[in-house]
Amino acid sequence: MPGLAFAAVSALLGASFFTVPRVHAQSLTDAQLDDVKDNLWLGAQQTWELGTEAQALLESDAPAYSVFSDNSLPPPLGNDSALYNNTAVQPVIQIAYNVAYNRSNSTGPQPIMYVEGGAAGDPVSIGVALLIANWTGAPEPELNRPEAALSPYGESIGQGVTYARAAEDQLEYILTVVPRADNGAISHRIETTQLWSDAVYMIPPFLAYYGVLTGNQTLVEEAYNQIKAYREILFNSTTSLWQHILLGDNGIVDPDYWATGNGWAAAGILRVLATIKRSQYADSMASELNDLLNWVVEIHDGMYKYQDNSTSLFHNYAENSTWFFDSSSSALLASTVYRLATLQGIYTYIPNAEAAREALSANSGSDTAYTSWGTGNGVGPATSFTQTTATSATPSGTATSSYAVPTPTSGGEDLLHFTPQMWLTPVVDPYDFTEQGGSSPEGQAFIVEMYAAWRDWVELGSPGLAVTKRDTAERRDSSRVLGRFARMLW
Repeated sequence: MPGLAFAAVSALLGASFFTVPRVHAQSLTDAQLDDVKDNLWLGAQQTWELGTEAQALLESDAPAYSVFSDNSLPPPLGNDSALYNNTAVQPVIQIAYNVAYNRSNSTGPQPIMYVEGGAAGDPVSIGVALLIANWTGAPEPELNRPEAALSPYGESIGQGVTYARAAEDQLEYILTVVPRADNGAISHRIETTQLWSDAVYMIPPFLAYYGVLTGNQTLVEEAYNQIKAYREILFNSTTSLWQHILLGDNGIVDPDYWATGNGWAAAGILRVLATIKRSQYADSMASELNDLLNWVVEIHDGMYKYQDNSTSLFHNYAENSTWFFDSSSSALLASTVYRLATLQGIYTYIPNAEAAREALSANSGSDTAYTSWGTGNGVGPATSFTQTTATSATPSGTATSSYAVPTPTSGGEDLLHFTPQMWLTPVVDPYDFTEQGGSSPEGQAFIVEMYAAWRDWVELGSPGLAVTKRDTAERRDSSRVLGRFARMLW
């Protein structure tokens, strides 16, 4: 495992672990999905991008390790089961290896990755990958290498820590150092107490998974409590949507209903719901599970009334049609609809998710049609990127300094929502939520998550599809009758 080169990981990403059932029209091919994942691997550089990448690859390529599988938690210690494919999970372990390899060995509570000026909640997203690497007994990185490391925490004599230590230090940091709101919600920022809807995807799933692996129900309950506390402040019951950013005195404010923020919240809640449901605490936390279920449903109720009829996409801010269309949030929300269907048998918005997935996978008949959405501000790793952390750890610790934009292939030609290089479009800038961007690693991850969730739903027989389509048609016919009746009265 040490020194696993990019070529080897790329080969794993391109292997046939992600075999998508071909039962519906307008689906990406396996080769196109491989290109999406290759771009994700190359492009993910920020802490939350790496964490989201790890989760996406886990769900798609190593689903037995995912909390969305039917397997009970925790998984077999040391990967001692034929159900768990050690090869398939290696890219996820590689991400954990890279961050543990590069972390300062200074002692005490600290984030998994220290980024000056970065969010306190974002590094937590990598925590599940570390826990899986430790649980499966993956080879540890070289420890205490005498090299400089960026860290303000205590004395550092080098780099390299174990997976367990990286996860434990992160847990202690998020629970004891990061400030909290008056209701106990852990701040997404370190310099001020501020809540972002994004944090629901980053923090609670780590707490829940850590608690299940260690037999700590209090920690699992804290995952639920964090979602509840965040919802108390960010959820607007009138719109049934989450606001993006509230509180804090750092000059950052976004009280509106960012589509991706609602996706982050729904996806994070579902991960915690699935973790508890598959764990030894399912019976004792039945009430909490019911709350989590209702909190996902209410987000779907709020979001899907704003899905655009002509494109099947969301606008960057859900309720405001003057904003640009955003494929990232559209894919992420669709993934949560499929997950809710397989986890809880709720199919209300399956037609909406199918419409979004098919739209995002559609052919256009032209290799330039994707430009009709606009190219945004050009920001993103597909246009300009200097890597600051190693793509693959080597014994010498040498980090790849940069990478070239992937050579255009026929993979994305003639697709409506992908460039020829298979970058999703249009997307919100991953580094400025008010701008349309040039490329988005998190958007790539959301496509992978959407197709993983869709695959699992299809393998169950696409439950609810016929019923929901019939209900939709009946509601439409009923509306037409009422409309004619109203005109007669008028």
